Amino acid sequence: MSEQRDVGGHHGVKDATGAGVDARLALAQDPATSQMTLIDLASDPSAAVRKAVATRPDAPAQALRPLARDHDRHVREAVARNPSTSVGNLLRLVKDTDRWVRWAVAGNPACDESVRRAMADAPDKELRGLLAERRELEPELAARLVDDVSPEVRERLATHTHDPDTITALMADRTARVRKGLARNPRTTATQRRALAQDPVADVRAALVLAVELDEADLRPLLDDRAVQVRMAMARSELIPADIRRALGRDPDEMVAGVARDFRPGAGAAPVVRAARGGPRSSGAGRGRPGGARR
Repeated sequence: MSEQRDVGGHHGVKDATGAGVDARLALAQDPATSQMTLIDLASDPSAAVRKAVATRPDAPAQALRPLARDHDRHVREAVARNPSTSVGNLLRLVKDTDRWVRWAVAGNPACDESVRRAMADAPDKELRGLLAERRELEPELAARLVDDVSPEVRERLATHTHDPDTITALMADRTARVRKGLARNPRTTATQRRALAQDPVADVRAALVLAVELDEADLRPLLDDRAVQVRMAMARSELIPADIRRALGRDPDEMVAGVARDFRPGAGAAPVVRAARGGPRSSGAGRGRPGGARR
């Protein structure tokens, strides 16, 4: 692109074609624009134009490569989100100084195992947390995250993992918030849900009754739970059988009893998931998941 530019004002900025910013932006967004023109526009003086090029899935590698190093954070973030961005550029961007750029890489469907490994090595716990939420996580990386120094990362892994071995390992976690994450995971087995219903921390028991369907044999002891918050969670849960709800209507705490008696299906704000009665499948199957899909 020629160095001849008129920089008299935002709408007066021109490149070699004589077009102003608005016209160049329209050109960058036009599906009919040629690849060579997109490469030229990748070095445009306007960040808005460069970002428009960076968002295009059909942008050529010669355009995305310099944009991955752009001084404007919004441009780099757009490259980080672009499914056509090369693995090499994603590996650069996952180490970007700007957190929003790094986090954008986590959602890119072009992420492969090498990018996920870089995420697991990152000092940014939010980035590791985003990795923990990915369904297709390799067993080796999941095992590393089971021992992550951050309880938040382990909690997010506990909430989202589909892997039976990972769930089993996290059941032994001593941090209550991690077990609370497991309590929300519908892929636990009936045996694991029974253990969580007996967890010593009330927050875990309350999260469980709100999130997944329990056997009635596991619910009945909770009618006499020492924590009012657990009985209140049961009263508000969409997944409590009618006879259990009737018993809650006689709770010694009038607020719990009132909520149970006044319960209307669909009125609760908490999302609920019905857990599979048979529990998750054996960990021997389904290991070859394609990379990149978010949950």
